[in-house]
Amino acid sequence: MSGMSRRGSAVYRLLPSLSDYATLRLNGTDQSRLMRWQRLGSEEERPTGLRAEWLDDDGTPRSEFPSGSPGAPVLSRRLTEGFGDELLSAGNLVPVEIRNGKGDDYVLYLVDQVVDCLDQRRSSKPKRNGEIKKPVYRPEALPTRLPAFRLPQFPRAVQWNGWAVDRLLGLAGDQIEARLTWSEDPAAKPPPDPWGF
Repeated sequence: MSGMSRRGSAVYRLLPSLSDYATLRLNGTDQSRLMRWQRLGSEEERPTGLRAEWLDDDGTPRSEFPSGSPGAPVLSRRLTEGFGDELLSAGNLVPVEIRNGKGDDYVLYLVDQVVDCLDQRRSSKPKRNGEIKKPVYRPEALPTRLPAFRLPQFPRAVQWNGWAVDRLLGLAGDQIEARLTWSEDPAAKPPPDPWGF
């Protein structure tokens, strides 16, 4: 098992870095369907694919982690293969159809695991959209064996465990920005708004 890394028990939000790589714009209808499924968990609403298009289609290199949507992590096939089967412990991979994206092989990481590990008393109150600006987790309930999970209080956002972040950064380097949302280490300081842009 990958278990703990140099980051220890820590949780992150991942998004494309601001370096010079092309990112994706997700199809609005497909993204709404995904968010509805995340909120309601209905099997009829479960996405079987996702449509998207490149925002920078001018020859800019394609990011291997091209989606900034908190609930729709899109990964290149190279990233998923490099990461290994442990990704499947928290969900599955569905195809992404990219308009005019001949030869582009990307998948949506559809995270099934919803884990109630938030310390609601010590966390900030959720916003209307469910976003929790300052989460505090119960370490004994944190699903550290999973690469990623979702919270019942904020189901439209994928939370990433530190060891999975280390592995993805090792594969994609400067193409991914990892924002700390919580750490057991009291010296670690998350940014004031990890879910903002």
